[in-house]
Amino acid sequence: MTEFDPAYAGTWVIDPAHSRFGFAVKHAMVSKVRGAFHDVSGKLVVGEGGIDDAYVEVHVKAASVSTGNEQRDAHLRTGDFFEADTYPEITFESSSFDQVGDTAFLVNGALTIKNTTKQVGIPLEFTGMGRDADGRLRAGFEGSRRIDRREFGLEWQVPLDAGGVLVSERITLEFELSLIHLEDGESAD
Repeated sequence: MTEFDPAYAGTWVIDPAHSRFGFAVKHAMVSKVRGAFHDVSGKLVVGEGGIDDAYVEVHVKAASVSTGNEQRDAHLRTGDFFEADTYPEITFESSSFDQVGDTAFLVNGALTIKNTTKQVGIPLEFTGMGRDADGRLRAGFEGSRRIDRREFGLEWQVPLDAGGVLVSERITLEFELSLIHLEDGESAD
């Protein structure tokens, strides 16, 4: 494990224009449908103790779901899936971080979808750090995590005549994150 540089302490905000919060789900037992949420905000706060003194919170607007098919997206916003009018936000709040490799982390915390909260561990790989064209310090992370959507009240299903189901119960959450370090005096809000 490398020594933590205190210069990296502080607040890091998600850059939604350069981040992706997506998912992949098997459809009709033969192909994958991929989608993403386009209205996302969040921050990573790192204390002087590094990951032992860090906190993450992420807020995703459920209505911002997009799979490239408006009819499917409208269905995903209904009570069959996200019920976006009643439960407008999907959230994640960390409880701990574990460094499991030189650049690998497990972020443990509470994932809430449709007012159902489950503890999950999200593996993330640190992909790099550097200054962008505007001189802003950025850090990148990527990861994925499979969950059972039924545990979060996403129950809708159609059995297929040949066996199997229309929409897999197991979905893969996909994360590609670009975080910007806030300089002195900048606000995360």
